[in-house]
Amino acid sequence: MSQHVLQLQSQSRSARGPQGSLSSHTQCRMSCVAVVNSVALPDGRHGVPTKAVATDRAPHAVLEARSIRQQQQLAHGSGVNESFWDHVLRRGPERASFDEVDSTESLSAHSWSPGPGHRSVVALWDEVRQEARALARREPVLAPALHASVLRHADFAACLASVLAGKLGDATLPASQLALLAASLYGADASLLEAASADLQASVERDPACPGPLQCLLYSKGWQAVQAHRLGHALWAAGRRPLALALQSRGSGAWGVDVHPAARLGRGVFLDHGTGVVIGETCVVGDGVSLAHGVTLGGSGTGKGVRHPVIGNGALLGAGASVLGPVTVGHCARVGAGSVVVADVPAHSLAVGIPARVIRRFPVTMEPCKSMDQTLDDVLDYVI
Repeated sequence: MSQHVLQLQSQSRSARGPQGSLSSHTQCRMSCVAVVNSVALPDGRHGVPTKAVATDRAPHAVLEARSIRQQQQLAHGSGVNESFWDHVLRRGPERASFDEVDSTESLSAHSWSPGPGHRSVVALWDEVRQEARALARREPVLAPALHASVLRHADFAACLASVLAGKLGDATLPASQLALLAASLYGADASLLEAASADLQASVERDPACPGPLQCLLYSKGWQAVQAHRLGHALWAAGRRPLALALQSRGSGAWGVDVHPAARLGRGVFLDHGTGVVIGETCVVGDGVSLAHGVTLGGSGTGKGVRHPVIGNGALLGAGASVLGPVTVGHCARVGAGSVVVADVPAHSLAVGIPARVIRRFPVTMEPCKSMDQTLDDVLDYVI
């Protein structure tokens, strides 16, 4: 509060004329600063955030957006989504930061699509095999396991079927039968492999603790659980629901991740750690979503019909967050760790608390699902 007052006093003194009067331009500028820095508190009062907001936010936001676009052009050339950046600069990043952003506007920009550096299923499989060969030479103790899981297989489908079957199989549901089942599903629907590839690359990109796709494929609970769900969902859609529920039960025991086979998951989904994630029957999770451990996407009661949330493209849900009932978390929104969401969260916004409240809006250029940042100053400075 004191920093804010000093800022206004300093601007006032510097703008006064010989008689101490303020020009109309300076009065208007100070008024704008006061309005921008005024923040609605939970009890309805207005306060001042601990960090001052720049008075030249609009031009700075435009320059920042242009700089990001230029950096992407230099790094990726034709891989940059030019239509998206044209939309951002035409609309104005500063407007997108504060105005209501219609979530449908950003759907195409933030839905999954092969981005710069994305590898095809075949190219990704080649990289996995190269990593496996190198690791087998470097660590002979792991060589038999690497041969059984990766090197003896002809393609990514056979490898993935073997890895998942080894985790899901037991005495009553043999791994050999599950491997044949998975291979048949992959052969019938190539999109399952494409989704697995997108998920694998998203996991490697967003998890700094993951050294490469081989380790993710063999050891990542979250990624493996999502791929098992995709098989179960394919069975559910084909009318083989008892078998789909059996896979759900085995997956829940194997990884501690419980995803109903009817739930719909987009591509490029990342479950960080995976432990304790629960996704209900009528839930829809968009493309490029990141979920930390302990996230619950729960229902609103015992009634039939839609009773679970919709999570928009590019959203990030922090550790232990719960989204309950048929509510919508908008595209590229962020839900803080431990928050409980029981109402819609607008696109490009940050919601925290119990119940969760929106405390900030983001520029449309931000993609929380990729930054995986759960500790921004907004959360640390905010008091519920």
